[in-house]
Amino acid sequence: MRYSSIAWSGLTDEFNKRTEQAHRTMSVAQSQPSGASADLPVTLEDVRRARSAIQNAIINTPCLKSRTLSEIFGAEIWLKFENLQFTASFKERGALNRLLHLSEGQRKAGVIAMSAGNHAQGVAYHASRLGIPATIVMPKGTPTVKVQQTAGHGARVILHGEKLEEATALARKIAEDESLVFVHPFDDPLVMAGQGTIALEMLEAVPDLDCLIVPIGGGGLISGVAAAARGLKPNMQIIGVQAELYPSMAAKVKGFEAICDGDSLAEGIAVKYPGELTYQMVKALVDDIVLVSEAELERAVSLLLTIEKTVAEGAGAAGLAALVAQASPYRGKKLGLIISGGNIDTRLLANVLLRELAREGRLARLRIRLKDRPGELFHVTRIFHEHQVNIIDVSHQRVFTKLPAKGTYADIEVETRDREHLDQLVTTLRSRGYDVRMIEAG
Repeated sequence: MRYSSIAWSGLTDEFNKRTEQAHRTMSVAQSQPSGASADLPVTLEDVRRARSAIQNAIINTPCLKSRTLSEIFGAEIWLKFENLQFTASFKERGALNRLLHLSEGQRKAGVIAMSAGNHAQGVAYHASRLGIPATIVMPKGTPTVKVQQTAGHGARVILHGEKLEEATALARKIAEDESLVFVHPFDDPLVMAGQGTIALEMLEAVPDLDCLIVPIGGGGLISGVAAAARGLKPNMQIIGVQAELYPSMAAKVKGFEAICDGDSLAEGIAVKYPGELTYQMVKALVDDIVLVSEAELERAVSLLLTIEKTVAEGAGAAGLAALVAQASPYRGKKLGLIISGGNIDTRLLANVLLRELAREGRLARLRIRLKDRPGELFHVTRIFHEHQVNIIDVSHQRVFTKLPAKGTYADIEVETRDREHLDQLVTTLRSRGYDVRMIEAG
C-alpha cells in the first residue's frame, strides 16, 4: 500500500495552526457557477467523445484514498495519479485527442508544438505512435533531460529564444511556412476535452466527490475537468490553484493587473498569458482560484514523496499545496486532487526534500561563537553528544570574519529528531555561555 505508518501528529498540529490564519485566496468575481452551458467551448459530450477516442492508448490511472493525508488535513482526500502516465503527465490525453482529429493530409504534413516540457513529450510520443511527423520548438533554457526525452520520441526539436513567447512565435511561423498543424498546449477545445477525461475517471471511481482541486497554468486541464464534472454533478465545487509568482488566470478573471515572473518550482503552470477559450471556461465554471507560495509547493512535493511514495513535480503537487496553505475551507469534504505530473529534475527534488527537513528542524546549521583556544571545539561537541545530535559537517572559521583576532566561530550542520530536539540543544548551548545563531533555511 502507499500509506505511511509514520506518526504525523506533530505535522498535523502544525497544519491545524496554519489553517486558522488568513490566506491569499483570489475569489472569482462571479455568481455561483452552475452546470456547463452548451455554448461554452467544451461540454460533457465533448469530453465523452474524447474518452472514446483515446481510452485504448491512455492509462486509466489509479484514483486512491490517502488515509494519512486525510488525517492531517481533516478531509477525505482522493489522489489521481496522472504522474503514472507513460510520459509522467496528463498532457498526453489532450495531445492525443487533438492528433486523432487530423485529416489524412494533415497527418502526412505533420504537426508542430511549442513547449518546455510535458506537452512536448505528449505530442512527440503519440505523434510517433501514429506515424505523424512532429516538430517541437523549445526555449533554449529547457532542461537537457526534457529535450532528450522529447527527441527520444522521434520529434524534430528546435531550441529557440529565452522565453516561451519567442518559442511560440517561431513555432507559429514554421507552422505557416511548412503547412503544419499547430497543436496548442491548452487553448484548443480538443485538447481541453482530452484533459477532461480525467474527471470522468475520477467520478467513476469516487462518484460522491464534493470538490476537485486542479492546477491552473494556461487553463486547459481545469477547463476540461470542469466541463465534465459540472455536466455530471452541477453542484460540484471546482477550485483552481496557481503559483503566487504566476497568478495570470486569477488576474484575468478578476480583472486586476499582475506581474507574472520568477523562477517557480511549478514551472508547468508558470504561464504568463492564459488562453481565451480557457478563460471562458474558468469564468463560467470555476468557484475559486487559490494562490500558493513556493514554500507551500515545496512542502506538498515533500509530503507526496514521504507519505505516498510518489514523485510529483511542482505543478503536480499544486492541489495539495492549496491544502498546505489553508485546509479549513475543505474540512469534512470529500476532495479529489490531481497529481498532474511527475517530471522533476532529480537534483531539484533532492534540494526540495533537504529544504523541507530544514524547515521541520530535522536538519539545521548553527553558527557558534568560540574562543580561539585549544579544546574549545571539543567542549562544544560534547554538548551535541549529550543530546544525541548527529553532527554532519563542521566549518571552523578564523580568517574571514569580523570577530576580533582571538575570536572564531564554527558553523555546525546537524541532524535532529525534530524541532523540539533542536530547540533543546540550542537552549543547553546558550545556558553554558555560547553565543548561538540559527542559519535559517529559505
